[in-house]
Amino acid sequence: MDIYPQLVIDSLKTVIHPAKGQDIVTLGMVEDDIRINGRRISFSLLFERPNDPAVAMLKKLCVAALKRDIGEDIDVEENIYVKIKPKPQPVEEPVLPGVKHVIAVASGKGGVGKSTVTSNLAVALANAGYKVGLLDADIFGPSVPIMFDTQDERPVLSEVTGPTGKGLIEPVQKYGIKMLSIGYFVDPGSAIVWRGGMASNALKQLITDAAWGELDYLLIDMPPGTSDIHITLTQTVKISAAIIVSTPQKVALADAIKGINMFQNEKVNVPILGIVENMAWFTPAELPNNKYYLFGKGGAEALAQQMNVPLLAQIPIVQSICDNGDKGTPVALQENSMTALAFAEFAQNVVTAANNL
Repeated sequence: MDIYPQLVIDSLKTVIHPAKGQDIVTLGMVEDDIRINGRRISFSLLFERPNDPAVAMLKKLCVAALKRDIGEDIDVEENIYVKIKPKPQPVEEPVLPGVKHVIAVASGKGGVGKSTVTSNLAVALANAGYKVGLLDADIFGPSVPIMFDTQDERPVLSEVTGPTGKGLIEPVQKYGIKMLSIGYFVDPGSAIVWRGGMASNALKQLITDAAWGELDYLLIDMPPGTSDIHITLTQTVKISAAIIVSTPQKVALADAIKGINMFQNEKVNVPILGIVENMAWFTPAELPNNKYYLFGKGGAEALAQQMNVPLLAQIPIVQSICDNGDKGTPVALQENSMTALAFAEFAQNVVTAANNL
C-alpha cells in the first residue's frame, strides 16, 4: 500500500480525545508537518500545555490507528512529536484611538520657552480649525495652568468610562483646547516631591484615564532634558513625531542635539518633525521693522541643516509674549500681530509636516 498524507489524516480522524470527545484532527491537534519516507511516518501533535495528561495515551492511540489502517510494518512509534500550541496574543486596545497625531514638544534644556511655544502652537492650530489637546507632561514644573489662566480649574470625572469601567478625567477646556496638567490636581504653592515612579504613573493616568475624545493634534509639553518621564511617554502612547525647541545660543543648540538623539535612539524611534528657533531676534514695539540678534543669529537654522530636519519656525522675542503668557492669554490669540502671524505660519508648517509622516 502506498502511503500518502491524506491516508494518515483519515486514519488519525478515528482517534478520539478521551476528555473532549472529538477526533484529534477536528480539534486541530495534528500539525501540518506530516512527513513520509518509505514506510516511515512522522508528524506532530499540538497540545495546549507540555504536561497534558493525555499526551502518552493519544500517542499510543495514534500508533494503533495507523498500524491498523496502513500496516503493522510502518515505522511511527518514535516519530510522533509533541508541540505546544502558541498562546493567542491579546489584542491590545490602541491608546488614544481618537487622536490622529500625538506631537511631543521637547527641548534639551530648560529656559528656551518650550511651554510658551507649545501653548501658542496649540492656540494657532485651534484658530485654524483643528481639534487640539494639550498635555502638560512637566510633572515637576507645570506651567499650562498659568499660560491659560486656569489655575483654579479642577477636572472632574466624565460620564464616559474607560476600559476599567471607571469614569474618565474630563480635560479643562479653553480657547477651543482640551488641557490636562498635574497642576490642576495639586496645590499651586506646594512643591511636588515625587520619586520617578510616582511621576511616571501620574503621567500615564493623564494620558490613558482622560476623555480626550476625537482630536487632530495632541501636543505634549515635555519636561526639559532627557529622563525617565520621556521614556514613560514613548512606552505609553505612540508618539507621531517630536518638535525640538531651541534658542540660537550654542549651549542651547548643544542640548537640542541631545534631545534629537534621544528621540532618534533605536529604543525610542520617534521621528523629528522639525526644529523651532525661539527668541530668534528681538523686535521692540516702537521699531517693528528692526531685528536685534541678542543670542546669536541662525543657530537653530544651521542645526536643522546639520541634522537634516526642517526648520519649522523662527519666533522673535516680543514683550507681549511674556505679558500675555503671564495673563493667561497666549499671544497667538492676537489676530494679525507679528507674533500671532509667526505662530500661524508655524502651525501650518506643523500640519504640512505631520501629514507627510
